[in-house]
Amino acid sequence: MNILNRTIQTDINRALNISPAVLLAGARQVGKTTLVTNLNREYIVMDDITQLDSALNDPQGYIKRLHKPITLDEIQKLPQLLTPIKHYIDSNRKNGDFLLTGSANILNLKRNEETLVGRLIELTIYPFSAKEKNSKADENILDIIFESSVESLKLDKENCDLVPKFIIEGGYPISCQLSSVKDRFLWFNSYISTYIERDIRSIGDLRDIDNFIRFFNILFPRSANILNKSDIASDARLTTHTIDNYISLLQKVYQIHLLKPYFENIGKRFVKSPKLYLTDSGILCHILAIRTEEDLENSNHYKGAIYETFVFSELLKHINYSDKLMEFYYYRTQDQKEIDFIIKSQNKILAIEVKAAYGVKKADFKHIIDFQARSSNNIIGIVFYAGNNIVSFADNLFAIPIGILL
Repeated sequence: MNILNRTIQTDINRALNISPAVLLAGARQVGKTTLVTNLNREYIVMDDITQLDSALNDPQGYIKRLHKPITLDEIQKLPQLLTPIKHYIDSNRKNGDFLLTGSANILNLKRNEETLVGRLIELTIYPFSAKEKNSKADENILDIIFESSVESLKLDKENCDLVPKFIIEGGYPISCQLSSVKDRFLWFNSYISTYIERDIRSIGDLRDIDNFIRFFNILFPRSANILNKSDIASDARLTTHTIDNYISLLQKVYQIHLLKPYFENIGKRFVKSPKLYLTDSGILCHILAIRTEEDLENSNHYKGAIYETFVFSELLKHINYSDKLMEFYYYRTQDQKEIDFIIKSQNKILAIEVKAAYGVKKADFKHIIDFQARSSNNIIGIVFYAGNNIVSFADNLFAIPIGILL
């Protein structure tokens, strides 16, 4: 695969122009190193033994001697450098001097007493979006809908047939390059054992790897479900305290996302627990032993959750890469009214349902219609589905192919 443009590149350049330090954080193997080594800056990766030894022996002098502007890759391996960087910036403040990358959220690790508050801009990079894979890095469908209308969307119907392929391979650059089912199986196996487990061990108190692996295999198939810690603790034979710790660690290495519930004073009682999502549909498919498009099509038990996880991960990237301020939730009331996603920008709301079916009926909008009737906000109802036509059902109700995300 040729080097693809990344949507976040513009934000990196902007951040370096206005801040002395920028942290580009994300899961391992999402393309951070490829992105930053193409910049015109000094570059050091912090897994070099010589660099590590020098930095540990004299962290303050090490930072002072570096030729700047500098990129420090894999900074989570040496979080002790954050304080010397802070001190250097305080005495020699110059925008763009430090670009840091990390595969763990180092700013949330307990052992870091110092952060770079007021001196650093943190950016999150995700696996390839479907738009990036299709060489459309600058196209954001949420911006189009919020700024204009659903009718302004341009659908390439050929993309609709590619949705299952994109779901199964996910967004990690290497997995996207592997055409063999066996090769992708081996890579995902290696990724989980080599990167996820290793990062978890390096940042957290992980005393029993067998317990974590059992928890991991129980948690991941629950993507696109409301998080029930008591059930998980019971199935994994672990305490809820341990479950909380493991979930926190997986968040810090960008493998899962907890989506908060929406609340509005519309005469309904809302569910308070978050909803769990994996950040990559390829890893979910691997965990569920879905290797081919035929496997996906025949996976009646998990198919809906897989499609929903894919749409979630794409929407998350669109939201985070947009210039607009957007809020992201799910909607569920105590009387079982449920909407997969709520995306709010100012007084406009997108209420989104995801269906793996090839057709949509008016009944699929019933909870969205109820929400529209009760809310004072301007609500556009969308059902993403596996078909290949954008169809209007009424004012502000649309069926949109998932292929629009490609």
